[in-house]
Amino acid sequence: MATRPTSDKLRETLFNVLGGSVAGAKFVDLYAGSGAVGIEAISRGAEFVWFAEKAPPAVAAIRANLRALKIGGGYALEDRGVARLLAALLKDDRKVDVVFLDPPYEAAEEYKRTMEFFGSHAAELLADDAVVIAEHARKAGLAERFRGLERYRVLEQGDAALSFYRRCSTTS
Repeated sequence: MATRPTSDKLRETLFNVLGGSVAGAKFVDLYAGSGAVGIEAISRGAEFVWFAEKAPPAVAAIRANLRALKIGGGYALEDRGVARLLAALLKDDRKVDVVFLDPPYEAAEEYKRTMEFFGSHAAELLADDAVVIAEHARKAGLAERFRGLERYRVLEQGDAALSFYRRCSTTS
């Protein structure tokens, strides 16, 4: 419970909003915790899921969950953290369709650093119709723009919120 997993209700809301766009998507689950969001993406037909998590107990939980569900492929787990995965995706010139990030709520710098990375590299990393979703504390809103990303939707549920971003046509 120290990892504060995304609640079942919030995860259901997330995937209801994403709908059929998950099938065939290249999906990134950052600060993955137990891996529940990425595993849900796999179960809904994502083409490939990248997990990034560096906390050893959480990495062990992701591996155990994948094993228990007999998921043998269609994913990669970066256990050295988010920065390593993002650098690898950028280096390999991979474009992704859906990014979900859920750092610890108190880690405001992680939100800012990760969102600014995607905003700065939106054209290189994000497919044209990609969506970046950040789960955060409802009372701790995120910026409306991060360079090449703009927020277009916020969903609140209990103490949590999901902010949805997409590529914007101009950067600032």
